[in-house]
Amino acid sequence: MPFLGQDWRSPGWSWIKTEDGWKRIEFYGNELRDNNNGIDLEELCDENKENLFTGNVCEVVAKKRKKDFYNNNTKSQFIYQEKWIYVQKESTRERHGYCTLGEAFNRLDFSSATQDIQRFTYVAKLLQLIARSQLPSLSGAAQKNYFNVLEKIVRKVLEDHHNPRLIKELLQDLSSTLCILTRGMGKSVLVGNINIWVCRLETILNWQQQLNNLQIPKQMSNGMTLRDLPLDMQNNILYKFSDACDIINLGQATPTLHMLSEDRHLWKKLCQFHFAEKQFCRHLILSERGHVDWKVMYYTLQKYYPKREQYGDTLHFCRHCSILFWKDSGHPCTANDPNNCLVPVSPQHFIDLFKF
Repeated sequence: MPFLGQDWRSPGWSWIKTEDGWKRIEFYGNELRDNNNGIDLEELCDENKENLFTGNVCEVVAKKRKKDFYNNNTKSQFIYQEKWIYVQKESTRERHGYCTLGEAFNRLDFSSATQDIQRFTYVAKLLQLIARSQLPSLSGAAQKNYFNVLEKIVRKVLEDHHNPRLIKELLQDLSSTLCILTRGMGKSVLVGNINIWVCRLETILNWQQQLNNLQIPKQMSNGMTLRDLPLDMQNNILYKFSDACDIINLGQATPTLHMLSEDRHLWKKLCQFHFAEKQFCRHLILSERGHVDWKVMYYTLQKYYPKREQYGDTLHFCRHCSILFWKDSGHPCTANDPNNCLVPVSPQHFIDLFKF
């Protein structure tokens, strides 16, 4: 029996049953036809109605142009908003195949997570780790989705001025990685044409320039300001920070905050939060008076040991079900005590889950 599809390698047409009978499904809507104004292929086909072969060719070319237009003007080829995914590392009798890093990045809803202030830092840190080492391992669809999520993050920072320093570090790592990979194109495993990656690199450089030129407007308020608060309250605010850069930047606001930001007890608490006591003994630094200089100690320790990560909300992994999910959405767990099976997943742990 001859194959009647447009290509012998394709699975044929998709059909749907209606009240008027079976109708073929159109994957591309009418709005794509409105944009197909370069060459009116239907008129060309009408002029050659007697030639059936020409009509079929025109139909195939028209659909190909619609498909190309759809792929070039759609932000992502695959749009998922799943609340959880099953992490499978090997084929079994019940399940075949395995889950990759790119598949997990596509299927979990990271795009919406960028709009949540508690998940924003988590997603940005994950993008930074992927940019440093895992970008070539992503599929073409995952790479496209990666840059779409990154674009949303940059737009959010430019609009609400939230955490620009973190995004600057992310873009710096990403641009350095792309420069190395594009120079070795052909030797590396980047998916896509070299011109696509050069265009992406130019976009990243443009984002970096916009963030460097970002000016946070001064808020004009006739009410109480930070300097009007009592010293105890200002000191308590400094003790809430877990990042040394935030403490130093806040200390530059007023002379009082500068004095409070140089308090050795504040830096001691910061060192105890990020590092263990055994690490203190290996890199003990004393001042001229014989006291421990905790500020210098902090910057010395961060050269040798990773700092403690702190996020408002993270992904969670169920050890019983092998399911990765956002905690507020939950998952269909079959364990007797699901809470004992949950493990918070850091950005580095997320990447390690898919290293086979």
